[in-house]
Order: sequence, then structure tokens, then C-alpha cells
Amino acid sequence: MLRHKILRHKEMLRHLKFSSETLAHNLRDSYLYTMKKILLATILLAITALSVQAQDLSASWEELTSANFVKATHLSQGLCIIPMGVVEKHGQHLPLGTDVFIARELSLMAARAEYAVVFPFWYAGQIFEARHQPGTISYSPELLFRLLDETCREISRNGFKKILLVNGHGGNTNLIQYFCQAQLESERDYSVYFFNAELDPDTNRQIRAMRKSTTGGHADEVESSQMAWIHPDLVHLDRATFESGEDLNRLPLPGAYTGIWWYAKYPNHYAGDAQNANPELGKYVMEKRAEKLAEVIRTIKADTTTRHLQNRFYREATAH
Repeated sequence: MLRHKILRHKEMLRHLKFSSETLAHNLRDSYLYTMKKILLATILLAITALSVQAQDLSASWEELTSANFVKATHLSQGLCIIPMGVVEKHGQHLPLGTDVFIARELSLMAARAEYAVVFPFWYAGQIFEARHQPGTISYSPELLFRLLDETCREISRNGFKKILLVNGHGGNTNLIQYFCQAQLESERDYSVYFFNAELDPDTNRQIRAMRKSTTGGHADEVESSQMAWIHPDLVHLDRATFESGEDLNRLPLPGAYTGIWWYAKYPNHYAGDAQNANPELGKYVMEKRAEKLAEVIRTIKADTTTRHLQNRFYREATAH
């Protein structure tokens, strides 16, 4: 009898221990589950708060108040876009500021998807090849470089350590690439990036399918379509045939480059045929490019390697 009672007590104690361990395990799981839910909710609230702030804050530098500017530097994670263009002739049917309009609108569209601060209109670019046309603003090489360099330094002083150049003018490409390379000349506390991503093959096929013309390059069907969507009030397609956009090919120099090449091909400063431009094509091109730019903005925000390598390079460059 006594032995039986002892065995029963042992069994009860074992069961009680098992129940206590189960209860503790369940409480621990419940605690961890609750903490995970709280953490997830906190993250979602933070993301929502950032999204609301991004909606409340303008992406345009010049539209921000001084107080909101400080918020914008943090919300953008220190990334500022300079949309670059020039003032030049675009056939007889588009405004002189076409490149600036397109680069700025593209930047603002991308900034609405992935918040960044967009610098005011930038029209100081390389455009010597259009000096023979009315309305062209062409600055000296020294001023172009110095103005861009000092602007980047001022942007950095205001809290942006990542500066993305978004180009709307083909004649700026070599200048921008050289400018980026020249950042290694002396130490800087910021990094300069150049948006040069290409559209994917499927998008390019769709653009070709939507076009009526097969030639282009300047004030053509695509560029005119973009302006017809952005600023239809500034587009005069009835004048698209006033001058020829044909390639005259007046300087056959295979294997050699010379500065007069563009004038030799397109003296009217018009390349292509814009008479069938339409806003639907322009909208499609702009939206696809903005999607690509937003992706690049996200990538640059997450980038820590560029500054690390820059700083390492600066140290090594002055160590001998």
C-alpha cells in the first residue's frame, strides 16, 4: 500500500513537472510571438510614417521651406538629384528648354516613387554645336565644370552625401562622365553618381511598335511625344515639317571623331521626324524610365561601398 502511494506521488510530481515545463514553453512561445508582432507593427508604422512624410514633403528643392528642407535631407537618406539639360533649338516645334523639362519631370516622377530631393532647373551644359541657332545658351568649358563642381559641394554642405546626375541632353554625356571621374582628383565627403541605366529589351520593342518613324536622335518622335505628354501647351506639331530632320552625312570620316560631326549631319538641329508624335507614347516612355530611375535611387541609397572605396583610394593616393 505504502509503495503504491509513493509511486502515485512520483507520477503526480512527474506530471506536474511536465505541465509546468509545457506551460513555461507555451508562455515563452506566446511572448516571442507577441514581441514579433510588436516589432513587425513598429516597422510597418515606421514605413507608413515615412511614406506619409514623403507624400507631405515636396521633392522639389525650391518648394521646400527651411524647416522642411532638414526633414527632406533625412527622408531622402541624403540623396539629391540634379536633372541636367541645356537651352537649345529643338526643331521648329519644341521649346528651347525641352531637355530640362524632360530631365526634371523624369526626376520628380521617380522621386514620387522613391523619395529624393530634386535640384532646381539645370541648363548649364555642353551645347557648343548649337551656337549657330537662335536661343542657345552656351557657357565656357571652365565655367560648366566649376559651376557643377561648386554646386555639388554646396549640395553636400546642405546634408546630401549622395548626388545623382540625371541627364536629358546627349551632348552632356561625355562631360558628365569626365566630371564623375574627376571626383577622384581630391578628397570629397560625398559621392557623385550618373544615371545611365538602359531600358529593357521588351520595353524597347514596345516603343518601336508604338512609333511611326524609324529615325531620330533630337526633337524626334519620341522626344516630341514626351513633351506632348509633359507640356502639350508648348508643343507645335504643325511645325514639325517646317525643316528637315534628315541626316545629311556631309563628313564621311570612318574611324575618326571631330567636333563638327553633329553640324555636318544635322545643321537644322533636328534629327528625325516628329510629325506623328503622340502623348501616349511619351507617357509610356516617361513612366518606364521613371521606374528604372526609382530602382537606381533605391540601389544608391543602400550603397555603402562607393564611399568606403573612395575614402580608401584618397588615403592611398596621398600615402606616397
